[in-house]
Amino acid sequence: MSPRAGGGGRKLYRQVPPGTHEWVSFEDPDEERSWLFDVTFLLSRWQCIYGRGCKGVLTGPAEEKAEGCCSYGAHFTDDEDVARVKEAARTLGEDDWQFAGVARHGGVVRTRADGTRVTRMAAGACIFLNRPGFPGGPGCALHRAALRRGRPPMEMKPDVCWQLPLRREDSTDDTGRVVSAVTQWERRHWGDGGDEFHWWCTEAPEAFTAPDPVYVSLAAELTALVGKEIYRRLVAYLDARRSAGVPLPHPAVRRR
Repeated sequence: MSPRAGGGGRKLYRQVPPGTHEWVSFEDPDEERSWLFDVTFLLSRWQCIYGRGCKGVLTGPAEEKAEGCCSYGAHFTDDEDVARVKEAARTLGEDDWQFAGVARHGGVVRTRADGTRVTRMAAGACIFLNRPGFPGGPGCALHRAALRRGRPPMEMKPDVCWQLPLRREDSTDDTGRVVSAVTQWERRHWGDGGDEFHWWCTEAPEAFTAPDPVYVSLAAELTALVGKEIYRRLVAYLDARRSAGVPLPHPAVRRR
């Protein structure tokens, strides 16, 4: 039974172990797949606070650099991801993009020794990141250009960039059944490098100030990750969960 709204429910939740999340799972109606969703994060009021208090992901606070999570470039997921971003880059001019000239001479993709493809770096961060003082404004050149054109940023940005801070992980058991888990990006997902971040937004109370819950504010991103029908079912459940009682507060705000 869910605790009813009010101080009693929140008082009860203070007793749960730190880091606890509430989850829901349901079966896919069309394929051999189980879906697992992080209810606590999806009902939270997280929002991107780039340019409004984001301290970045360097080893110390660096709000003045306005790099956000773009300090190390982006990892591409597949050939389609690379092709889409290359095509988007070709549509940007020097008024849109601080490093357009750099890209013309070397491209926007770098392949590492292990075969991993990432966005090139320029002046110490992702080549698409416009820096403070650029006339077109700081921030991702792809993101800014998409908004100016009335297009969803996911149509132009690398997959990992438009998905953040959502994360989908697929695993397959011995019978071939797939389990797809949708949750938040955490430090551990970045490997050893995540431990060096001075700050990460899904751990920061100041990022949990949105007027709407994540499953509403990131509806387009979630739909792209799971499909229209699964998103519809997820919304039906989360709408009902919100009405049933006080959801488990996100660990980032539970500490306050």
